Amino acid sequence: MATASRAARHTGPKEDLYNWEGKDKAGKLIRGETRASGEAVVQATLRRQGILVTKIRKQKMSRGGRIGDKDIALFTRQLATMMKSGVPLLQAFDIGIKGSGNPALARLLNEVRTDVETGFNLSQAFSKHPVHFDRLFCNLVAAGEQAGILDTLLDRIATYKEKILAIKGKIKAALFYPAAVLVVAALVISVMMLFVIPEFKNVFTGFGADLPAPTMIVIAMSDFFVDFWYIVLGIPIAAVVAIGWLYKRSTAMQIAVDRTVLKLPVIGAIIRKATVARWTRTLSTMFAAGVPLVEALDSVGGAAGNHVYLTATRQIQSEVSTGTSLTVSMQNAGVFPTMVVQMVSIGEESGQLDAMLGKVADFFEQEVDDAVAGLSQLLEPIIMVFLGTVIGGLVVAMYLPIFKLGSIV
Repeated sequence: MATASRAARHTGPKEDLYNWEGKDKAGKLIRGETRASGEAVVQATLRRQGILVTKIRKQKMSRGGRIGDKDIALFTRQLATMMKSGVPLLQAFDIGIKGSGNPALARLLNEVRTDVETGFNLSQAFSKHPVHFDRLFCNLVAAGEQAGILDTLLDRIATYKEKILAIKGKIKAALFYPAAVLVVAALVISVMMLFVIPEFKNVFTGFGADLPAPTMIVIAMSDFFVDFWYIVLGIPIAAVVAIGWLYKRSTAMQIAVDRTVLKLPVIGAIIRKATVARWTRTLSTMFAAGVPLVEALDSVGGAAGNHVYLTATRQIQSEVSTGTSLTVSMQNAGVFPTMVVQMVSIGEESGQLDAMLGKVADFFEQEVDDAVAGLSQLLEPIIMVFLGTVIGGLVVAMYLPIFKLGSIV
């Protein structure tokens, strides 16, 4: 961690990355890149190495791409591994920048590296980019710098982020299949209502006989769909867009949506377990890093990803700050399962709160795994029945008059 301290105290001129071409003493063409404060420094450095420079170009950071949670988790793991191996901090950033396949991430890391190089602590440099490095991340890095265990804390952050990403991935996997089936079913039904059923209607017009009730109902639905398709399709799309827009800007909408999601059948139970796993995993990581409990709860609520648990965490923090035990505060919040409260109680009494919270997180992560696997097996027959009933019902309703005509003939 002396490396990090030395880097923080360095206040030299800003350095950039330069790509160069040149010839060595044997006249062989070689290429490379060097970090320096200017082209003259690059030329002088290479001249001392016996390289005749023919071209120097300052490397520009592309603005393309998007930085995701997976990119940050991967970089954190790389940085932790390099620092544990004794690689100096600034050199570790150089390796991360060169190895990044995402131009946006490379530009972000270059900005952080520049801040560290000019005298900022690593946590301060990260805190300038709150979109990508949240309060939890910066607090843990700051704790690692102060305690001289930055490599250990980075390793814990990487493990934490990897586990959280795994939970998110499982939740998305559980929701993707039914959502995709519903979208495809909606498209198929829309095509049938707009184009297929009107053609059947034209054929049936010349029958001169009464149509079966199911066929008449489907034709009436198709007529309404053709006349008011912009309303039928526009209302659901507008509703989804409006809810998404309000969710980002309205606290009341966030609370309403998060509460509704937790009450959904089957899916709600999985999301609740995943939220508890994230909550306990975050608090375990913060507490194990030596962050005081009241301060740690600042980051825990937001990391849970659900406004119901954010509100509960604020209540818990308020009670703990006035001397109430964490166990009693969690009981008063009323959003945690009894098993979680009991494990926290054991952890408080035994002085191993971080270990108990970690065990709770492991348990609920396994529960999410099992629930997602069970949900996939449960949804497949339900979806088949749904598709067979809706789309099959439309097809049968359209062919009933043909069957009736065949029986008359």
